[in-house]
Amino acid sequence: MLPSLLSMDDSDRLVDEVARAALMRTPLSIRGGNSKACLGRAAPGGAVELDTRSHSGIVRYEPTELVITARCGTPVAELSAALDKAGQMLPCEPPEHDGIATVGGAVASGLSGPRRPWSGSMRDFVLGCRLITGAAKHLRFGGEVMKNVAGYDMARLAAGSFGCLGVLTELSLKVLPKPRATQSIVQELSPTAAMSELLNWRRGALPVTGACYLDGRLHVRLEGGEGSVTSAIVRIGGDYLDMDFWTKLRERQLPFFQAAEPLYRLSLPAATRLMPLPGEVLLDWGGAQRWLKSNESPSTIREIAQAAGGHAICYTPNSEADSPFPQLPASLWRLHRALKSQLDPRGIFNPGRMYANL
Repeated sequence: MLPSLLSMDDSDRLVDEVARAALMRTPLSIRGGNSKACLGRAAPGGAVELDTRSHSGIVRYEPTELVITARCGTPVAELSAALDKAGQMLPCEPPEHDGIATVGGAVASGLSGPRRPWSGSMRDFVLGCRLITGAAKHLRFGGEVMKNVAGYDMARLAAGSFGCLGVLTELSLKVLPKPRATQSIVQELSPTAAMSELLNWRRGALPVTGACYLDGRLHVRLEGGEGSVTSAIVRIGGDYLDMDFWTKLRERQLPFFQAAEPLYRLSLPAATRLMPLPGEVLLDWGGAQRWLKSNESPSTIREIAQAAGGHAICYTPNSEADSPFPQLPASLWRLHRALKSQLDPRGIFNPGRMYANL
């Protein structure tokens, strides 16, 4: 077992603060490193900040079991460092945001990096969790202990919930061995040719784990055994690319992201064809994720994404009244409301962060 550098169980304080807020019906603004503050509306007036960073540390990690359990305030960078020492990784590559992003925030936001289409999303690697409900009950969810009474897999439902269902205090995550060989290349191609090549490589089962098209160049990461990676490079060709490119892409540190225009992330079906978008575009996830820098209205961009079978999220909302998240279909909205009423009946957890009336 590899212990955390800084380990502290502060769950009693978190439970007490939730109990106090529930009694007084005081809204809570849950935060870790606050690296995702740009996503969602600001906390309502009178909200009390609930800082989870003091509840930190790796609780259990046995590399042979391919599972790591950490408290919510543990920095993602610390967890990644512990995994790296054992030759393992969290394949979905959650952003670290200069070391301030926490494990709880990574799961609550559900954000994944460039490897997501080939390895799975953050939600796919959540095995279990501990969560404080709106009734100040500290419950454990996951296959090892219990399910929630409604039969939902709460450990995965919490992923992407942005703290609206409860306070995540502990996460058990599936990890995998790091690939034996990793290499990146870059080619100058037209957008159409790049998408065609990616389709051919997918059919040929090449070991691609990253594909980004930017400024007329297709950036490709290859991972696997020495032989398969070498063979793929010979087949594909191109120039070698610094591996640091993928870190900068994951952390949104490429020059593309520094432009002044509002930033949107369009999540689309994998087979979506190229289409005109009103601004500068970066294609990630082999085209399934399209970052857009645009001054076009949020409603227009959402309509474009919806017409293609996907959705758009604004990373720089134009106003507090404009939610960065897409409106849900009626069936999903009813499910969200039902979950919220069961887990947070007094509506104290991040009210309005995702939707005005949730």
